[in-house]
Amino acid sequence: MQKDQGIRELTVRSVILGGVITLLFTAANVYLGLKIGLTFATSIPAAVISMALLRLLGNSNILENNIVQTIASAAGTLAAIIFVLPGLVMVGWWQGFPYWITAAVCAIGGTLGVMFSVPLRRALVTGSDLPYPEGVAAAEVLKVGFGSAEGKEENAKGLRMIIVGSLTSAGYALLAAMRLAASDVAVFFRVGAGASAASTSLSMALIGVGHLVGLSVGIAMLLGMLIAWAGLIPILTAMHGVTGDVEGVVNATFGNEVRFIGAGAIGVAALWSLFRILGPIARGIRAAVAASRARQAGVVLELTERDLPIGVVGGTIVALLVPIAGLLWVFSSGTAIAPGIGPVILGTLAYVLVIGVIIASVCGYMAGLIGASNSPVSGVGILAVIGAALLLVLVYGHGGDPAQTKALVAYALFTTGIVFSIATISNDNLQDLKTGQLVGATPWRQQLALVYGVIFGSLVIPPVLDLLNKAFGFAGAPGAGAHALAAPQAALISALARGVLGGDINWNLIGWGALLGIGTIILDEALRKAGKMRLPPLCVGMGIYLPMALTLLIPVGAVICHYYERWADRHSNPEFAKRMGVLAATGLIVGESLFGVAFAGIVAGAGTDAPLAVVGNSFEKPGIVIGVLLFTGSIVALYRYSRRTCQAS
Repeated sequence: MQKDQGIRELTVRSVILGGVITLLFTAANVYLGLKIGLTFATSIPAAVISMALLRLLGNSNILENNIVQTIASAAGTLAAIIFVLPGLVMVGWWQGFPYWITAAVCAIGGTLGVMFSVPLRRALVTGSDLPYPEGVAAAEVLKVGFGSAEGKEENAKGLRMIIVGSLTSAGYALLAAMRLAASDVAVFFRVGAGASAASTSLSMALIGVGHLVGLSVGIAMLLGMLIAWAGLIPILTAMHGVTGDVEGVVNATFGNEVRFIGAGAIGVAALWSLFRILGPIARGIRAAVAASRARQAGVVLELTERDLPIGVVGGTIVALLVPIAGLLWVFSSGTAIAPGIGPVILGTLAYVLVIGVIIASVCGYMAGLIGASNSPVSGVGILAVIGAALLLVLVYGHGGDPAQTKALVAYALFTTGIVFSIATISNDNLQDLKTGQLVGATPWRQQLALVYGVIFGSLVIPPVLDLLNKAFGFAGAPGAGAHALAAPQAALISALARGVLGGDINWNLIGWGALLGIGTIILDEALRKAGKMRLPPLCVGMGIYLPMALTLLIPVGAVICHYYERWADRHSNPEFAKRMGVLAATGLIVGESLFGVAFAGIVAGAGTDAPLAVVGNSFEKPGIVIGVLLFTGSIVALYRYSRRTCQAS
């Protein structure tokens, strides 16, 4: 059994290096998220960068590098707070981002996310068969980089496979950034009296994710996309009428109606998923309590079974409720809702506590299904802001004094900011703990590293938000200019808060989504009883909620994986052949992630959306043809290379 001090793991230099990477990646993610509504995953790029830097310093190992990527992973997730907090500027409540209040919201909510997910490790990681695509990919990068795979020859081939996959995806991403090849393809068309569209992002990382999540998840997401784009959008656009701008009508219908239906489906599926995992969660908590008692009794546990003591976890959660109450008091003081705010704050604390546990479980489960990058966390934010606003309606009612309504909207957004910090971090935690499980890390050290990452990220988010607000502003905010940042999720969540508290939200859309969610649950249970392939209801909801451009290639990657593994089963060494496929998919994720980091820095420095473009808009059509052919050919060539590598073994 590995001794506790046997291998350097949570070292001073790993914390410092993880903090530096976190600061850089968080700043880049905040900018890109506000500009285009997307953030990039940072675990894998951090793992690659830390391996390079720690090797220069010498005496590094796989566990120390795992700590670096664990800390830095907070950048890609905590930065998603930008999907909520800019709403306070959009509704005219804040003119900027008060440093300590903004940092405290991120730090306290993020730390709660870590604490809530500690008991979930045993339920959803060690005691679950969830695929955790990004966690597996990060572990493969670390294993290959440190030669921990069995057999030097196989390890060398695995390293080459990751490099080839990385160069393939990064090379295509570079051509797309230069606009020599298309980054996405979209076609809008009429369907009878209505309209719809077909679109995809030419992202090789999505192919890699699809390979890692498998066929069941891929088909479930495909079903959700078909419900949205072959059913809901044609029907809804026909009801509204399509005249002139087909693209505008389709996009408006998706953003203003279908996403709310998807949010309803996700909400029901999430509650069902939570119900399904209540047993494992309870067993995980009991196991954590038993492990804590065993350690107090002097029993030496395996390193991989040592979580933060459950007493520390519970005590931290309770202690953090005090500063949350203080934040809510400061935020509401001097406003139209300040009189009698005490009971409301107590109700908010109960809401944060209850909904935090639910969200941590659901987000961890979603990340286990399709990865942290592709989880619809903004859908969780939609449900959270609706819940927070409804609680305020129970106390204050709809409408009323405009000043009071404005204050209530701001209060609901502020509460959602805390809850959303919990969601973003718990969405990432279990992915990192899966990586740790696969490389033999100590859970409590990773959990402490995640808290460090939350703190580092919290320190840099407020000034970056303030800088971007002063330089560009946010679309829809008072005084926003022509070049204001879109911040699409924050705009949607703000509109929801105003709709609920103003009494004009369309509950029918969320209700129809809930019925769809119930239908998918019934279908999945019928398939389970028949012994057929499952269709996870949550993934169906994700397929409805997420834009087709972000999800279409995930089912494609899943189908590629299915046929590749059927070939691998006939190979003389099936496990090696399948592992080469996993590493090829991992390379696709690694290359595009690393390029995303570099490109984010270039965009921020240049102050333009397309700093690498070498051709203009007139090259759009040739770029699409080149892109589709090159993208398809590159994927085919990569998997053929993987098969040749296996046959040469």
